[in-house]
Amino acid sequence: MFLRFKYHNKKIIPLLFIILIGCQLQEPYKNHGILFLKNRSEKLVLNKTNKNDVINIIGQPHSKSITDENQWMYIERILTKGKYHKLGKNILKTNNILVLDFDKYGILKNKKLFDKNDKEVVRFSKMETENDLVKRSFVQSFLESVRSKMYGNRK
Repeated sequence: MFLRFKYHNKKIIPLLFIILIGCQLQEPYKNHGILFLKNRSEKLVLNKTNKNDVINIIGQPHSKSITDENQWMYIERILTKGKYHKLGKNILKTNNILVLDFDKYGILKNKKLFDKNDKEVVRFSKMETENDLVKRSFVQSFLESVRSKMYGNRK
């Protein structure tokens, strides 16, 4: 039995090598939204395409503007796994947002495609506002001060 397997090693090992090397040919990714949004948006023609054409090409919008019913937004987001130096964390591969503006007759007037390079860094203030509605009662503040005195001396 062992002798038979020994002679088949020359055929089995290269076959296993080919099978195992093909396991990671595609990059693993998670997608959200409409795939290939940039390609689909290129099919839209300004002043000619209407809302029905957009629904046929791209699909229903992810969201519509709160103030303007004639502004539609589509989202495409793809995350991939990082390399070894990123320790397998998710990395943003593509992040496209398509904003379509229609006139009152439903004809496409404007389209804007934002990618991940167009996003702005928004800085938030570290300051906190004091709220009078959630002030602690006398008992809560007394117990908190007693607890801080009890556990404050420990190290």
